[in-house]
Amino acid sequence: MFDPAVTHATFRLERSFKGQPDVVFAALTDPAVKRGWYAEDDTHEVVRFESDCRIGGADRLHYRFGEGSPFPGALLVNEGVYQDIVQDHRIVTTSTMSIEGHPISVSLTTFELLPTELGTDLICTNQVAFFEGSDGPVMREQGWRIQLDKLAGAIDSQA
Repeated sequence: MFDPAVTHATFRLERSFKGQPDVVFAALTDPAVKRGWYAEDDTHEVVRFESDCRIGGADRLHYRFGEGSPFPGALLVNEGVYQDIVQDHRIVTTSTMSIEGHPISVSLTTFELLPTELGTDLICTNQVAFFEGSDGPVMREQGWRIQLDKLAGAIDSQA
C-alpha cells in the first residue's frame, strides 16, 4: 500500500577541529578534498561528482550501491544548490536525493564554523523531509556522523 506520509526530522551534529576556520572551510568547499570525505566510500562506486561552491552553484553526487549494500546496483543521486556562503563562517545548502529516479528526501543543511582557542567548532544542522522508501532520520544522521568523521581526517591531514 502506498503511504504518502512525509517524515520530518532535524538533527544537529557538533565537532571540534584543531584546524582554524579557513582550514575547515577549505575542506568543506575544495572539490578534491570534499570528494574524499563526502563522496568516496567502499560501499559504492562514484559515478559523478561535481562541486561548485558559490551561491547558486551546484553539488552533484551520483553513485551506484555496492554488492553488500541494501540496494546493490541501484543508482543514488544527490543534487544540491548552495544558498548562502560566508567565507570561513557559514555554508547553507539545499538538496534532493533519489534512488533509481524515486525521490526519497529534500534537505536543508547548514554548516556553522565558530573559531575557538584550539581551532574551530563546527555545527552541522540538517533539516529533512523524508518520503516513502527513504533511509529515514536515524540512518541519515548516522551517515552524516560518518562523513564528519571523515572530514576530521581530511582536516587533520592538512593541519
